[in-house]
Amino acid sequence: MSIQKFVLGSSIALFAATGTAQEQRPGYGPSVTLVQAKKIAAGIVAECAKNNWNVAVAVVDPHGTLMYYEKMEDTQYAIGKAKAAATYRRPTRVFAEVINKGSPATATLPGVFASPGGVPIFVGGKVIGAAGVSGVTGDQDEQCSKAGVAGL
Repeated sequence: MSIQKFVLGSSIALFAATGTAQEQRPGYGPSVTLVQAKKIAAGIVAECAKNNWNVAVAVVDPHGTLMYYEKMEDTQYAIGKAKAAATYRRPTRVFAEVINKGSPATATLPGVFASPGGVPIFVGGKVIGAAGVSGVTGDQDEQCSKAGVAGL
């Protein structure tokens, strides 16, 4: 098989897989409310506090606009993870996994955060926003995000 045929076949397969993946993405729903955002953040803070983890917590609407933010002492920024999870409608862990599997081009997408901790918020199968946590390890950040979102 010539290299041209291989590249052409690989490109067609990649575009077909990309099209299928995009069709399966959930749609956007109505925006997370301030009451919901505060409830999610309270769940996140409770999970982190029980583990003595200082974190920053961000809750955004489906388009990445900040709805609620809370930052404990001696920690960093979390808004980027929340924005990436909302706008791309997937957990930020996915970006780290794809890049680690050898697809560094993913890192060039605007607003990508390739670190666990950003989690979309689903209601009725639709993305209504996302929560982002940063301050401890990625797995711990994600644990807290999931705990807060699960409490909605």
